[in-house]
Amino acid sequence: MLRVRCLRGGSRGAEAAHYIGSGLRGAFTGWVQRTFQSTQAAAASQNTCAAEDKAASPVPKDCLVCSYNEWDPLEEVIVGRAENACVPPFSVEVKANTYEKYWGFYQKFGGQGFPKDHLKKAIAEIEEMCNILKGEGVIVKRPDPIDWSVKYKTPDFESTGMYAAMPRDILLVVGNEIIEAPMAWRARFFEYRAYRRLIKDYFNSGAKWTTAPKPTMADELYDQNYPIHSVEDRHKLAAQGKFVTTEFEPCFDAADFIRAGRDIFVQRSQVTNYMGIEWMRRHLAPDYRVHVISFKDPNPMHIDATFNIIGPGLVLSNPDRPCHQIELFKKAGWTVIQPPVPLIPDDHPLWMSSKWLSMNVLMLDEKRVMVDANETSIQKMFEKLGISTIKVNIRHANSLGGGFHCWTCDIRRRGSLQSYLD
Repeated sequence: MLRVRCLRGGSRGAEAAHYIGSGLRGAFTGWVQRTFQSTQAAAASQNTCAAEDKAASPVPKDCLVCSYNEWDPLEEVIVGRAENACVPPFSVEVKANTYEKYWGFYQKFGGQGFPKDHLKKAIAEIEEMCNILKGEGVIVKRPDPIDWSVKYKTPDFESTGMYAAMPRDILLVVGNEIIEAPMAWRARFFEYRAYRRLIKDYFNSGAKWTTAPKPTMADELYDQNYPIHSVEDRHKLAAQGKFVTTEFEPCFDAADFIRAGRDIFVQRSQVTNYMGIEWMRRHLAPDYRVHVISFKDPNPMHIDATFNIIGPGLVLSNPDRPCHQIELFKKAGWTVIQPPVPLIPDDHPLWMSSKWLSMNVLMLDEKRVMVDANETSIQKMFEKLGISTIKVNIRHANSLGGGFHCWTCDIRRRGSLQSYLD
């Protein structure tokens, strides 16, 4: 049986407090530690009725939403849209999540559409990806097209929008529940609007629908003086637990969570803070256990190009961003695989991501994977594992910030809730 005991109970509190470290004031650190340590007790005392309700309310037979992990047979999926995608304004949170060589691009084009020729090719690639998924027997749904160039203003900030290209960033399916993430970028504040028609349909079919607390995204949520002048600076800050997002209010992107049945893993990143993680922990307890893991990553944002679980006890672990807790997984009997170095050329624009989108794959089931047609090295790796590769070219779509896992949100997988750690 697979076990990772050190990621549970009181050890989680100590681990989280260690990650926060000197990045937060002592008083707040103590609060986080006490809060994390008390989570299981609170869940036991306060969620008894909720647990009984869940036990008495199985997933409705005709519910269209049911997914517990990243590898059960895929039956229905949401695929994002590149149409009308806009470059986000170059605000402090965007600066902290992008590479310095692209800062000029954001300063010049922030609030405007991405280059038209590039976007046209990305749209065509995603259409072909949808056709291939349908050919593999998967039902494909799409978000609504929206004009993301429209300016909006709240009492705390003003911005333009971005896109609905990456449903994985904003939606997390846990069992028969769809959770809308609050997000952390101001340009993504209203991104949920593109998915509301779909989510209402799923809700009417019997799915649960939860919207996490929407942050104000006031200036206090961001370290306005976050010092990032080099990769070395970023490594030091990440090692100290310092990020551009503060603990002013909960925030998280859904793509910082990765599912393995009853156990869900998450990283503290530039877009996901500890208050957001704690909200998810309390919301999902006691049926699911949320574990914080960390990486040697100078720019953490979204876990699935760093730590991508592709089967029961089988994980792709980025060799450039080693997991600090990897020995726990190995001791638990998990197979840890380091994917090969990506083949994408240096001159290909990746405005919001790294080359490691090569490992950002979508499992159609345990023996089929959708992988970049250009990445022959990782194709060979999967073939050695006995996993058939479905090769698709989304190289221009990659430039918008995501691979196959990012561009999709699996709505229904044929499987049941299991524990892969004990």
